[in-house]
Amino acid sequence: MRKVIAEAEVGDDVMRADPTVIALEERVAEMFGKEAALFVPSGTMANLLAILAQTSPGDEILTHKENHVFYYEGGGYAAVAGCSVKFAEDADSIKRGIVSAKSLKDAIRPLDIHFPKPKLLTIENTHNRGGGIVWPLAILRETCVYAKEAGLRVHTDGARVWNASVAQGVSCRELAENTDTISACLSKGLGCPVGSVLAGDIQTIELARHKRKMIGGGMRQAGILAAAGMYALDHHLDRLQVDHERANKMAHGLAELAMFDFDPSGVETNLIYAALSDGAIKEVGDAFVWESKLAEIGVLCYAESRSALRFVTHLDLDDSMIAEAVVRIATLWQNSP
Repeated sequence: MRKVIAEAEVGDDVMRADPTVIALEERVAEMFGKEAALFVPSGTMANLLAILAQTSPGDEILTHKENHVFYYEGGGYAAVAGCSVKFAEDADSIKRGIVSAKSLKDAIRPLDIHFPKPKLLTIENTHNRGGGIVWPLAILRETCVYAKEAGLRVHTDGARVWNASVAQGVSCRELAENTDTISACLSKGLGCPVGSVLAGDIQTIELARHKRKMIGGGMRQAGILAAAGMYALDHHLDRLQVDHERANKMAHGLAELAMFDFDPSGVETNLIYAALSDGAIKEVGDAFVWESKLAEIGVLCYAESRSALRFVTHLDLDDSMIAEAVVRIATLWQNSP
């Protein structure tokens, strides 16, 4: 990947003259069955551009309360796009973050001068805080079709949509079939240093391109980054299944430890949300304490809340490192007061 970055053919992307960026955008648009695509620095920017290009200030966004757009993006939907949010509830009690047509219908407010206008549904596939879970295809189709029948645009935060595609054995085109726009991250499972892509119809992507310039996302010789994306699409897609297998193996190893209390069968892709047991919290501390302690022994994770740790498998890990991580965590727990 570093070699193709060094050798990338570049131009001025702001002036639409970078051939490598153009090639990446055309390739991703084709993969998702969309007319056009736009290369951007981050997934957060891709989601914000999707909102800016499909709403007006004062509009309302329908989303789940655990979605990245609401939870992790600094309130950009409000501060920059001027939109408010209304939450749609879970489709079922088992998977967090999956919204059904019924729960969306219940969340959509009628047109009334007292209410903001419902304009955009945002979904997330795979769903991060849901545990890296994949939207069931039938619910995905039903929810998106209903949203459009109700007059909403639909945006998919597909930061890890590649993982969803591999986990279900379906094409990215099928996952994007009923969404107006979709973002896809190159710097997560695909291992690129920087970059995401937003895909959709030509009119929406052209408006997003203007908004990208407005918020400072126009990059000049961005082909050096796009080249990494092209390499990743050539070499790193199919291997995502290995990450899923390693996450499953690690989850079962962690679940055997008394410091955790979670069902490893809920791990569907490369994310492990491991809830701490009451004993682990009482004897040592909450997840933030455990995050620091694990970092001291060379195991990096993220405290998703006070009671759960998130572990992520990726292409820089191998089987021996996964096994070693479980051993180190087990040893730390055994030696804890």
